[in-house]
Amino acid sequence: MSTATDACLDTLRQGAEEDWSRPAQGLDWTCRETLDHLALGLVGYTGLLVSRPTDRYVTLFASLDPGATVPDCLEGLRIAATLLASTVRDTAPDARAWHPWGHSDATGFAAMGITELTVHTHDIARALGLRWAPPDGLAATVVDRLFPEAPTGHTPFDTLLWCTGRIPLPGLPRRANWQWDGTVRAHREPVGPSM
Repeated sequence: MSTATDACLDTLRQGAEEDWSRPAQGLDWTCRETLDHLALGLVGYTGLLVSRPTDRYVTLFASLDPGATVPDCLEGLRIAATLLASTVRDTAPDARAWHPWGHSDATGFAAMGITELTVHTHDIARALGLRWAPPDGLAATVVDRLFPEAPTGHTPFDTLLWCTGRIPLPGLPRRANWQWDGTVRAHREPVGPSM
């Protein structure tokens, strides 16, 4: 998580003075609203791992201050990501929590957080004219963990962008509907907090 967080924030800081009220690439949200979605999601995953419900979302919601500057919102995003990373690190390997796209373990929630961070950084970066690609290995790890039926023969980040409905791939149209599979499968390498 920390590698993904650092890389995402390094890129997003480069566009801190841009117009964040413009729509994020391919989304109905603005770039600023996408940051709020990220913070909400990361704290939500943390809450699920802490409370471990079997059939519902948790009741804790966390949002960024709507009046905060973009740099302050990025600080909030780091806090949310750090909370998730710490919870992943401290959660027993056999612990499971509900998610609508599959009951998952700590490594699954880490992969979900990394997917959210990398894909939404892509959405914001494209809208702001920033260059972005996650560090090598991150996309491959989360594709392997969350998208077991992903196509092969493409770069890992392009595969992740296809899996999440962002781009077409050669011979494969852009997906209109998608979801990951967070269920725990045997023989998976963990997505640890250092990712």
